[in-house]
Amino acid sequence: MKNNTLTFLLSLCFVVATAQSQYFPDTTWLVKTPAEMQLNKTLLDSAVNFALKNENKVERDLRIANLKSYAREPDYKIIGPMKERGGPAGLILKNGYIVAQWGDINRVDMTFSVTKSFLSTTAGLAIDNGLIKSVTDSVKNYVWDGAFEGPHNSKIKWEDLLNQSSDWSGTLFGLHDWADRPPKEGTIEDWKNRKLNEPGTVFEYNDVRVNLLAYSLLQAWRKPLAIVLKEKIMDPIGASATWRWYGYENSFVNIDGLMMQSVSGGGHSGGGVFISAIDQARFGLLYLRKGKWKNQQLLSEKWVATAHQPSNSNKDYGYMWWINTSGRWKDVSSDLYFAAGFGGNYIVIDNVNDLVVVTRWMDDSKMGEFMNLVERSMPNQ
Repeated sequence: MKNNTLTFLLSLCFVVATAQSQYFPDTTWLVKTPAEMQLNKTLLDSAVNFALKNENKVERDLRIANLKSYAREPDYKIIGPMKERGGPAGLILKNGYIVAQWGDINRVDMTFSVTKSFLSTTAGLAIDNGLIKSVTDSVKNYVWDGAFEGPHNSKIKWEDLLNQSSDWSGTLFGLHDWADRPPKEGTIEDWKNRKLNEPGTVFEYNDVRVNLLAYSLLQAWRKPLAIVLKEKIMDPIGASATWRWYGYENSFVNIDGLMMQSVSGGGHSGGGVFISAIDQARFGLLYLRKGKWKNQQLLSEKWVATAHQPSNSNKDYGYMWWINTSGRWKDVSSDLYFAAGFGGNYIVIDNVNDLVVVTRWMDDSKMGEFMNLVERSMPNQ
């Protein structure tokens, strides 16, 4: 019995010591040299130079970039804020410390679909706080204004919205689900009258349905999601006061007699999260630490783990986080997961190497090669 007690106490001491040894930044973020972290400086420098030389070709004026990218979408329009982007920027964290950085890491830029991973986080907080009992609940039980009526839409569960397999049919804030990234074949009438897929069975990247998740979460929280994120995540992790989360000019809804903006899940029609690379790194470190920041569990470890589990409809996608399950990035850990946004915006979480990598405006086709250089610079590689 004494031996068991001693073993337990030693294990407890080890856990406490490990937790205390994990570094979290305060206002000033400590920088470590590659030598201090036993990293290969040549490979790490090569990764930084690679990022600087492989800028995404998307236009600096992102309004032009959007209009070109979504020109095939019927009646496409920009109805949310946008701004010109900066140049390549980013940073690499090892064991929580900054070991490399490039470009202007304090510049606030649009981050497009990286926003989806912030949105997923507000869903996790709703689960943690009991506002939503389960991701397998039907959304119609929480949102009863007509958005989830009908034989198809009434079947949709929270998890279907989170892993983009709902195939919700309808119009939200003047945007039609069928007009968002339409198929290359067919006509408008074909797209409008398509056969609907059973919710949960087919993955389809669709920003209108992502915005529907944001709208539904607004109904559950009954307060703006930007405030939820600020109070429960961004302030506690020490993010700056410069980030913003926007919706559309016509996405204000009445909640308990107050007009609140329903935010967008990306910059497809403008809006989404506008944020600096260094604030994104703090968010990434929170996920690397499984939802814990210093001595606070801000987001449940269960949610963090669940968010990057492969979904039935797409093994490379979880709850609005991408996963390297099928080796999209060659010769890189299959366990890592990442938030990804238009124009080469990434937050990469690599649990195996205790890494967070943030890139802004990287050539997407070069991201795997870049991550390979970063991982090869790690100890024992």
